[in-house]
Amino acid sequence: MVQQGLVDIVLMSAYVNEQLTIKEGLFKNSAVTPAARANDTTDVWAMRHGCYTREPSQPFRSASIDHIQCGEIECDRTSDNFAGANLGLYSLTFVNDLRQDREALRWYKDFREEAERKKFRHFLEIFDPNVSSGIAPEKLGEFINDYIIRTLAGVPDSGRPDFLKIVYHGPKAMEEIAQYDPNLIVGILGGSAGTTYDAFKLIHDAQKYGARVALYGRKINNAEHQLAFIEMLRHITSGKISPAEAVHAYHGVLQAKGIKPHRSLADDLKCTDQAMSYDGSAARRATVEIRNNPLAKTISSDWPKRADGSPDFEKMNSAQRLAYDRARLG
Repeated sequence: MVQQGLVDIVLMSAYVNEQLTIKEGLFKNSAVTPAARANDTTDVWAMRHGCYTREPSQPFRSASIDHIQCGEIECDRTSDNFAGANLGLYSLTFVNDLRQDREALRWYKDFREEAERKKFRHFLEIFDPNVSSGIAPEKLGEFINDYIIRTLAGVPDSGRPDFLKIVYHGPKAMEEIAQYDPNLIVGILGGSAGTTYDAFKLIHDAQKYGARVALYGRKINNAEHQLAFIEMLRHITSGKISPAEAVHAYHGVLQAKGIKPHRSLADDLKCTDQAMSYDGSAARRATVEIRNNPLAKTISSDWPKRADGSPDFEKMNSAQRLAYDRARLG
């Protein structure tokens, strides 16, 4: 995937980041940005035969920022060029319980302040409640949007996440959060694997209503041919192909390569993902237009380049890498 170069970010555990980023130097001269999971709350403790995911999410961190950046307990901060990743995923799960949610915000505040001191970038993942919250499913989008605004209202630019990773709750909720602050980049999480059409329609619809990032884990990992799957995602987001056309094209690639698909073409064209059903305004097909968007302005291309004009990632510092990433997102 890194050699293919169609994904922008590869998210890893702190240990895998050490192996691939620090020891192997896989991203040393690549446009793909390495990232590591910065915390592991208990709602992702999905052990076989375990029961932790049935309990309200508790904050927890295994990885340290220094270990992610340089593989050691203390980093040398005389340079911004860390050997490891300088981007992390921080996850929050709010369950509509005052004590639980207040504690989660305390942990996030501590992390943000440490990250700012150590020049560590992060993006923020906000899960839906992992236990019964007393909130109707069709209202969860409003609850999550309000929590995002409340969580970040007291955070200046220096401590804010580069972008969000949230569940797609339909057009109305996505438009609301995407239009609220033009400086806030909204991304969606992929959720369960589902059908190929689920994955393709999700990224298409989310982009249509304001999302600018898609973070797919199982949807890519469980695909029959990951590289072809990623290529179809790029074609969809660039407007070259519709989700249904992409499913047909993807099955054509599988057939040409002699790979047996998990599902028949007819079954793979079905929409089954429950995340797609929270559409409070199915007849509405508005697109997001943010007026006077500062991110739409030309971004300076002030980063190291090779003689042929291509970016020289090996010589980029953290700020230059951020500028390059934003230029690509723009």
